[in-house]
Amino acid sequence: MPNITPLHLVLILVIALLVLGPGKLPDVGAALGKSIREFRKAAGDLQETVNVAAAPVQPTAPAPTPAPPAASPAAPETPASPEPRV
Repeated sequence: MPNITPLHLVLILVIALLVLGPGKLPDVGAALGKSIREFRKAAGDLQETVNVAAAPVQPTAPAPTPAPPAASPAAPETPASPEPRV
């Protein structure tokens, strides 16, 4: 990959000044800065979304099963089979 030296940057700025003119150059620079800022923000948001989506899900403990209802002390117990009459 070629290295960009300060001489290259000066050459690019001179060409931009000749093509766009001194009146439009600040507007183009501001638009370029805003575009780079928005791109970085979008890339950061995308990176955060990927990190959240790729995070392992912590297993949750199953809900405890409710205990069976206890027989109320006021209710009399009934026998399973009726007693034979004699």
